[in-house]
Amino acid sequence: MDRRKAIRQLKKIEKLSDQRVRLAAEWREKWKVLISTILSSQTKDETTIEVSNRLYKKYSSLQKLANAGLDDVRKIIKSVNYYKTKAKHVIETAKIIVEKYKGEIPKTREELLELPGVGRKVANVYLVEAYEAAAIGVDTHVAYLSQLLGWTKNKNPHKIEKDLERLFPEKYWNSINYILVRFGRMYGTRKRQREKLKEEEII
Repeated sequence: MDRRKAIRQLKKIEKLSDQRVRLAAEWREKWKVLISTILSSQTKDETTIEVSNRLYKKYSSLQKLANAGLDDVRKIIKSVNYYKTKAKHVIETAKIIVEKYKGEIPKTREELLELPGVGRKVANVYLVEAYEAAAIGVDTHVAYLSQLLGWTKNKNPHKIEKDLERLFPEKYWNSINYILVRFGRMYGTRKRQREKLKEEEII
């Protein structure tokens, strides 16, 4: 894949995406960015945002979430996929940040990856949203569209991340997830996404 072609494709997709569409990771407080990103895995952004609002209404700080009851958190987040595991993860993560890091969320990917429920995608999306870091969060939207656009032949998220880092200049890394996720949310099904890309002669 030609780098210049890939950049042109990305810019065209950005123009097709509604920037008003809110994503699951977009919160003012950094701890909410992290917790919502953990909750968002394999779950629609609109569901994650709705659930997160309920969770933060009851637990308005990381300290309160760290002391939350597991059954109560499970009830609140029940509409997200894998809610039982995620409830455990968000409470444990809150406790670790409060106790080990004195309430300050780690700023490195390596430290973030040690937190329950935090994989590379969650860590990268958090770092981009919280610090505008040069990182690429590879979720299902990014994986599918990157393959469809010819940016990667891999299916493994880590390998896709590395392919995208090689293909795009670093200044584009932190916008790739947002652009592709917004596009994916706007056009819904993979069939509609593919048709729109063909219609606009992007593929």
